Amino acid sequence: MFNKQHIVRTIAATASILALSFTAACGSGQSTASNSADSNDITQQTYKPGKLTIATGQPAYEPWVMSDKPENGEGYEAAVAYAVADKLGFKKSDVVWTRTAFDTAIAPGAKDWDLNIQQFGITDERKKAVDFSSSYYNDSQSVVVKKDSKFANVTKVSDLKNATVGVMVGTLAYDYAKANIKDDIQTFNDDAALAQALDAGQIDALVTSTVECVYMVQSEQVKDAKVLGRLPDSEDKSGMGIVLPKDSKLTAAVTKAVDDLNADGTIKKLQDKWLAEYTTDLTELKK
Repeated sequence: MFNKQHIVRTIAATASILALSFTAACGSGQSTASNSADSNDITQQTYKPGKLTIATGQPAYEPWVMSDKPENGEGYEAAVAYAVADKLGFKKSDVVWTRTAFDTAIAPGAKDWDLNIQQFGITDERKKAVDFSSSYYNDSQSVVVKKDSKFANVTKVSDLKNATVGVMVGTLAYDYAKANIKDDIQTFNDDAALAQALDAGQIDALVTSTVECVYMVQSEQVKDAKVLGRLPDSEDKSGMGIVLPKDSKLTAAVTKAVDDLNADGTIKKLQDKWLAEYTTDLTELKK
């Protein structure tokens, strides 16, 4: 038979074990909750946890990025990038900029960045290799010629069929020119090479985004040139999107950030600030 002293000792030991079990359970629950919170923190899901690595072109062109310095946040795409970063919970000091070529950014494979922003048109073909956010801008395509060109006064797209036309490879301008101007066109790796070709007389006309066309003329990348006009039915209905690696954990959050910036008027304000002077007062060519 157990005596009272033995019973007391047994009860005390049992209570002690229960207390330890409860403490362990609480500790485990706190750890699980903490780990769960960390796993849901978008700032820890990036290429370099705690930092947001954003890529742009080399070089980056105005008015998308001013003075080729995206870290200043000046220029339409630089400003959009920082606005998105803020929505994701990153401070400006947490954003790290890097550079990539246009075509390699949308090629299949691993990436060493989280976001890439350099006027990428959203297409189904590109979506096979990378992810896109929703659109932050819908541009059209236009034509630039030299003022003394025999094509300087044409008013119809069909009048350009005998011109030597240049475009940047892999762009919406390329698709439009092939489908609507002529099949035989010259291609270039970037807009700088495209502008140099027109300036040197290697081509008669270039086709690129309307914003870029106006900037080329205003900045005299092509001397004594003019924007012939905006091409009909050339507005990119899908728009430009921020590129992310395929199946990125950030895609949904970045898309929501862009959607929110559209909804609250931020995108419109940034467009008015950085792009308005490049998109108004242009004649549209006839078909």
